[in-house]
Amino acid sequence: MLRTIVQRQRNVIVPVRAAMQQTTRQYTDKFNERENAYENKYIRDQEMKKIQALRDQLDKAKKHVDELEAKIGEHHREATAKDQKKHMSYVQKHPALTKDRLLHFMSRNLLQDVNLCAALFAGRVSGAPHVKLELWAANGLERPTFAEAVKQEYVPVDVGHSFGPSWASHWVRATLRVPEEFAGKEVRLIFNPSCEAMVWSEAGEPLQGITGGNGVDKHVDYIVTKCAPQPSEQPFSVVLYLEVASNGMFGNGDSMIGAPDPNRQFKLDMADLVVYNHDAWAMYYDLQILKDLASPLPDTPSVRAWQALATANAMINAFELGDDESIKKARAIGAPFFAAKGGEANHQVYAIGNCHIDTAWLWPYDETKRKIARSWSTQMDYMDRYPEYKFAASQAQQFEWLRVLYPSLFERVKEKVKCGQFIPIGATWSEMDCNLPSGESLVRQFLLGQRFFEKHFGERSRVFWLPDTFGYSSQLPQIVKLAGAKYFFTQKLSWNNTNKFPHTTFRWIGLDGSHILTHMAPAETYTAQATAEQLVGSLKKHKDIAYSNESLYLYGNGDGGGGPLEAMLERLRRVEDVDGVPRVKHAHPNEFYEHVENTAKELVSWKGELYFELHRGTYTSQALTKKLNRQSELLLRDVEMLSVIAQSLDPKFVYPADELTRMWQLVCLNQFHDVIPGSSIEIVYKDSTAMYEDVVASSVALKQQALRVLVASTTDAPQATGLAVVNTSAWPRTEVLAVPGLAQQAGSGGVQQMRKRDDIALVLATVPGCSVHTLDLASQAAAVEQVAAVRVVREDDGSVVLQNAFVAARISADGRLTSLVDLQQQRELVPSGASGNVLELYDDLPIYWDAWDIELYSQEKVRPVLGASITVVDEGPLVASVEVETKIGKASSIRQWISLSANSARLDFDCDVDWHENRRCLKVAFTWDIHSDQATYETQFGVVQRPTHRNTSWDMAKFEVCAHKFADLSEYGYGVALLNDCKYGYSTLANTMTLTLLRAPKSPDANCDMGRHSFRYAVYPHAGSFNESDVVREAYHFNVALSHLPVDLSATNLTALSSFFALDNAPNVVLDSVKAAEDDPRDIVVRLYETYGGHARATLSTSLSVAVAHTTNVLEEADAVLEIKQAVAPALGQSVALSFRPFQIVTVRFSAN
Repeated sequence: MLRTIVQRQRNVIVPVRAAMQQTTRQYTDKFNERENAYENKYIRDQEMKKIQALRDQLDKAKKHVDELEAKIGEHHREATAKDQKKHMSYVQKHPALTKDRLLHFMSRNLLQDVNLCAALFAGRVSGAPHVKLELWAANGLERPTFAEAVKQEYVPVDVGHSFGPSWASHWVRATLRVPEEFAGKEVRLIFNPSCEAMVWSEAGEPLQGITGGNGVDKHVDYIVTKCAPQPSEQPFSVVLYLEVASNGMFGNGDSMIGAPDPNRQFKLDMADLVVYNHDAWAMYYDLQILKDLASPLPDTPSVRAWQALATANAMINAFELGDDESIKKARAIGAPFFAAKGGEANHQVYAIGNCHIDTAWLWPYDETKRKIARSWSTQMDYMDRYPEYKFAASQAQQFEWLRVLYPSLFERVKEKVKCGQFIPIGATWSEMDCNLPSGESLVRQFLLGQRFFEKHFGERSRVFWLPDTFGYSSQLPQIVKLAGAKYFFTQKLSWNNTNKFPHTTFRWIGLDGSHILTHMAPAETYTAQATAEQLVGSLKKHKDIAYSNESLYLYGNGDGGGGPLEAMLERLRRVEDVDGVPRVKHAHPNEFYEHVENTAKELVSWKGELYFELHRGTYTSQALTKKLNRQSELLLRDVEMLSVIAQSLDPKFVYPADELTRMWQLVCLNQFHDVIPGSSIEIVYKDSTAMYEDVVASSVALKQQALRVLVASTTDAPQATGLAVVNTSAWPRTEVLAVPGLAQQAGSGGVQQMRKRDDIALVLATVPGCSVHTLDLASQAAAVEQVAAVRVVREDDGSVVLQNAFVAARISADGRLTSLVDLQQQRELVPSGASGNVLELYDDLPIYWDAWDIELYSQEKVRPVLGASITVVDEGPLVASVEVETKIGKASSIRQWISLSANSARLDFDCDVDWHENRRCLKVAFTWDIHSDQATYETQFGVVQRPTHRNTSWDMAKFEVCAHKFADLSEYGYGVALLNDCKYGYSTLANTMTLTLLRAPKSPDANCDMGRHSFRYAVYPHAGSFNESDVVREAYHFNVALSHLPVDLSATNLTALSSFFALDNAPNVVLDSVKAAEDDPRDIVVRLYETYGGHARATLSTSLSVAVAHTTNVLEEADAVLEIKQAVAPALGQSVALSFRPFQIVTVRFSAN
């Protein structure tokens, strides 16, 4: 009966209230109309008094109606309570049904007109006059600035408009007029362009990012005003500009990793002004937590799960659409559940927001620059609204872009850094790949990153932050510590597809024995959604809970940016200390690591590389990028060393510090973990190639400038009577040089051989380490006589033998290496029936990650490449070579020049490939008569050994591994190295070594590696095992030819310059780099490392003027003072003694005073 009465009262009161609202608007309109309608002030005042009296009466009536409606609500709640007492709950009998009920009650796709979603908004208006939209579209793919955009002509546009094509920019001017009924309330703009956008103020201030669409990362609301003003003569209005980017959060592919659709369109779905019903939203967040905690039912019952489900069910029962008091009552029902505390023994989660913006991936670098501004401006708004919130961002490059392109935003970031909410982290210039960059490149990542953070934020990062990179070099612990950091965070090994990595919190021990405290988030993601289910999973998946009861939790939408959402922060507020969920606190990652460091007991250790058992194809994809990276790294090394020497010799020479910094920044940028691995879209590689070509061109020019200081009397090649040959390695080298422009002088003492394939002169040169040596071309005949000439033998079966004093190599008629004999050891290296230089074509069909993966099963389907033809090209005396042409598949081909020089046992393979395959992989294999359970692979600043068998699943997972300039297979007394000049993917199974040459994935770049390629590889046999060999030096020779300049000997008195640097008594130590110090270009920094895994005591000498020497960290900060002594050879000037432990990196800083 009571419920019937309530309904009748409602049926009366609702139309009454509607009529009152209409009357109020009418009187307001009349008041506004008549205020200026009467010229006589007295008449006007009398009319206004009448209207005001009517409005006062209406206000009294409205107050009475409000009182009646309150009583009706009270009667309704009383009736509801009585009804509920009549019915029992069926939660325990049918938990699955109740869970479904809960899902439907919160669904935005089902029953949304009558469930909780129908109560989320207290007001909404759209269209003119409240939302007026105008549009200007930029030309082509331009990304104009705000200052440019506001000057343009705008045309009207409505909801339903399409933005496009892909990557285009559109600017929307939104004139917002807030309706009077929103007075006193927070008003938001809901703007959903189905793509990304940035909200700008009318004054040109970037305010907040927009992520359109309907995904979990959707963020389309912007707070126009926190409290709309009361009605006045002029309606409250705001003008905003929205910079719309025609790309989704993950680019423009038809699937997440699909190649971009160039004509993708994005529909403007909504542009409304709304008022949130905050009580309804709060109930929604409450129910999200309860839903997660009830999710294990009925399979895994617990007291708290049952309590969560029963509480949620009771809250639903209390809800009545249209009655806000029922929402408050429902929340009151849930309050006791959230008030139950978990206790101090509960697992502690340290939560940190992040948005992990890939510096390039499914979008180009230029779009990343806008993603940074969109994402970080949004997060700073949340920092204002949620004082407890902390957000971390890495990559100094991204901060630098923000500083240059969005200076006001950068200043806001600095303010938030000071108050501890915005946390710059990571220590590096970019979140780089850790497999492919050289050791010096890794050092420069930290040098650039730490210097940037210290300069702009006053502190360095103590955490090496790398959540998404595809494997971690064993030298990283040492480099991290030398760069002033001490902790490491990642989670990527949770993606392993063969073995589950066994640790969460542990000490990672590097190649040299250095160790750093490492944590891998047990939530197994860096884009967690701040759900109770994931938080509980952080405890369940923690593998080292016996030693440490804490974990880091990285939450927020990422990869494409975005970051945490309001809903995530609301959920975390609800579970700070609730029974059934780990305790949660917002914290700086340093706080987590320091707590673990101080309290954890007996943490376990992991020694060596953190090999990622997935994404092995990234060692090979995008071959040109990898080639240009190697070339840039080695050129920059030469430029820096030669510029240091030039500066020391010529006071007028200015060390090009700024240009070198710019180039290193470009190289480090392109070493980002989705660029150099080859997993980005095509447009990214157009950008990176242009950057690399810039680096190469500038490096070549700077190198020539420095060389001209060292060699003043250069001339054109045709007039040259000599060569100035420069050796930047620390050991002497004898090599055959290819010198364009020289003419052969056979029969005289001059040039003795021209290379036939390109008509380039070949010259034999011997040069001391780190020196410039002048070579008299007229003495070439005498020089050649000092070595046994290489010769060619043609055999009856079509094979060709290339032979010098060291080896004899038989190349079969189909281009295979069927015999390689060490003539000095009298040892055949190719087993009977086997061969080398076997080109193999593999089906390359990953499960999903096309450009990323080479799968184990691809090893089962191999096609040998057959049908080659062979031609003798060069026949000595310095070089002998054959040309081999082979068809690959239906559309591809390879041409090889296999050559042997007179002075070396190294057999070279120069390759030109025309590549047009579809998801196939080209490899080359060599089988040796060598037995070893381990193969040795070059890594940054050293080597690692990996198994040649597949005994265990851990061994099997390493069927494709990364190496730099070489891999070596050695047994006691002998070995063979497989060298390369730009490849990284290797495999050794038993006695067969394989080098991966090319791949042909179709996503995310549909044209990946299609076209022409040139690259080189070589085999280098050596007496003794690897540790007794000179493989490290030979691999360097193969990658870096001696530099040379043509000179006129009659115009110079230069014969030889003494070595500028020398390294003695330690053949296992490499002088890796020489550069000017970052903070004082007059100081010289020299970096060395031990490469074979043994101790050493080396003497480093220099003929340059130095007075003081220190060892330093890689940030070039002085550590220990070194005693400077007179070098043993007077021409070498001064020397210092250095001690090395196995694989140790040592940096020395010399000062002139």
